[in-house]
Amino acid sequence: MENLNLILPEIFISIAIMFLLMIGVFKKNSSSLVYNLSTISLIVLLSLIYNLSSISDTSIFNGSYKIDKLATLMKLLVVGSGIFVMLTTSKYLQINKLNKIEYPVLILSSILGMIVMISSNDLIVFYMGLELQSLALYVLASFNRDNLLSTESGLKYFTLSALSSGLLLYGCSLVYGFAETTNFNEILNNSKESQYGLTFAIVFILAGLAFKISAVPFHMWAPDVYQGSPTSVTIIFAILPKIAALTVFIRFLYIPFANMSEQWQIIIVFLSIASMLFGAVAAIGQKNLKRLVAYSSIGHMGYALAGLSTETNQGIQSSIIYISIYLVMNLAFFSCLFMLRRNEKYYEKIDDLSGLSKNHPLLAFSLLIILFSLAGIPPLAGFFAKFYIFMAVIEESMYFLAIIGLLSTVVAAFYYIRIIKIIYFDPEKEKYETNHHLGLKVTLAVSTIFILIYFIYPNGLTEIVSKINII
Repeated sequence: MENLNLILPEIFISIAIMFLLMIGVFKKNSSSLVYNLSTISLIVLLSLIYNLSSISDTSIFNGSYKIDKLATLMKLLVVGSGIFVMLTTSKYLQINKLNKIEYPVLILSSILGMIVMISSNDLIVFYMGLELQSLALYVLASFNRDNLLSTESGLKYFTLSALSSGLLLYGCSLVYGFAETTNFNEILNNSKESQYGLTFAIVFILAGLAFKISAVPFHMWAPDVYQGSPTSVTIIFAILPKIAALTVFIRFLYIPFANMSEQWQIIIVFLSIASMLFGAVAAIGQKNLKRLVAYSSIGHMGYALAGLSTETNQGIQSSIIYISIYLVMNLAFFSCLFMLRRNEKYYEKIDDLSGLSKNHPLLAFSLLIILFSLAGIPPLAGFFAKFYIFMAVIEESMYFLAIIGLLSTVVAAFYYIRIIKIIYFDPEKEKYETNHHLGLKVTLAVSTIFILIYFIYPNGLTEIVSKINII
């Protein structure tokens, strides 16, 4: 019975998915009802996960499933982001006639997969969660079947993700072959006897995981999929899988392969440097805001990986703080994108922001704050996110990594500031609609205020994350 209490969130969301599917099938024109019930289900799920936050670290199902501080925090971030995504995108779905019953059910299914991934302490459990998440995301990417770009992006994501899953599965099979177990803790105990074989496994596993967070050189899917998918799906790609995949990175590196840091540290440093540099340079010539976010996210994942490469608790904690602030900035940015609507059409090119400050001063000011934060300008939240990463890296005397990070920050600041210049100094265009629904306004207001006033009490998030000690 104690085990059932610990996995109550997973049981609840599984039942909710089946129940919502049945409502959608048996009740005609129930898309709005299913959507609203899905949002309520996520709120209930959030409270169920929060109730587990006081429980001490526990492993269940023969040590294959872990309930600890890291799992609880990351699940709260995933589900909390999911709620805001649902609140933000409802109008977009109605206008683009995408408000079908399958849409919220697929989002809930992918979130269930992420929750399983986050708590997994076994290769098989992890892979089941990963595939549940991925299968739902394949369908969501190509959800707008009447749009050629959307179907193309779904096919690209499916093909490349299947390749990465194959690499990942091959790495897992090598681990099982050499360590003779799938449990993370037992792999750690057996790793000393088969280090050479497990080194090959680490390469394949990290390649598969790097794809999930679109780290260079496994980033090739991100720009096309971000641009082609409906914007309501792009916001999911930009936030939710990144949180789950980063947690899995932490679990893999610091539990089964903790004794092999010499082998994996150089790989993580390479992924970090390549992602930071490529993300900074490749975004400069972009004309589409969603493609810009894709290249920007590649760079941001590079900073998150820099924290993980330090092999310290401080580095892990700084990466968690980074991903937490990053998701708020992305929620805010996409909320602004959803407000660029005119005559039932959404605009997503950088030129569409021309002279926005003349007609929509509040929206322009929000974008100013968000873009400065993404660039890491003090005293906004984005500055603190990068500051914690650089402090962790410098304390481990990894100066080269810190210098590359600082240089790429300077380069990346160019394209963020260029957008601000377009918003404030270019000639104005036709006015956008202002009758936005409450969920979108609340999401933008909450996230922008968080970014703006984070410097008043930055220790709040630090204190929460400091309870997570992996090493």
